[in-house]
Amino acid sequence: MFEYQDFQSFKAQHKAGVDYQIRARNGVSGILLMAPHGGRIEPGTAEIADAVAGKEHAFYTFSGIRKKRNRLLHVTSRLFDEPRALDMVRRVAAIVAIHGCRQAAPVVYSGGRHKQLRRRIDGALTDAGFSVGQHPKLPGLHPTNICNRGRCGMGVQLEISAGLRHEIFGDPKSGQKLPKTVVFRAFVVAVRAALSEYLNAHPASIKEVKK
Repeated sequence: MFEYQDFQSFKAQHKAGVDYQIRARNGVSGILLMAPHGGRIEPGTAEIADAVAGKEHAFYTFSGIRKKRNRLLHVTSRLFDEPRALDMVRRVAAIVAIHGCRQAAPVVYSGGRHKQLRRRIDGALTDAGFSVGQHPKLPGLHPTNICNRGRCGMGVQLEISAGLRHEIFGDPKSGQKLPKTVVFRAFVVAVRAALSEYLNAHPASIKEVKK
């Protein structure tokens, strides 16, 4: 897969509204839910991030909307510097980035530099019956990984396997309007509970910088 060096090199080849779209909203919690490879790039990730964000957490997705070959729109996380995304990450305490990987087994791979928040999310997902592990090639530890570019320099990266996204949505390749299953609700509830517990334990993180 071709690796763009930055968003400028990406933008020179692709058009907003034709190849991709960006959706975002602010929150009040100091946590940002991101799907930098949403839409048809990594199907289902934007829907999960949006649902977990709810009304209190900030939300951002960069989504592929082409009819085919959306993998060409993949900007790797450590080089993801789309301007709206950078503006949002600089104003929050921590980021949880939702990704999709190709493994057939139904599993969530947890990564990122924010060990405390990771432990809470891992525990909540495990208690809800999900299999949680660490991906050997996608640890999410690089300091310029978009999940680690919040104010504290740490975040969480959740790689959701193709097998689990199939359980969550039934068919994650079906397009933008994906069905919401019982598994979807269980996943969202678990992650939201972990975020609430973390914020209750660290009330200083609740403030999100306003422009």
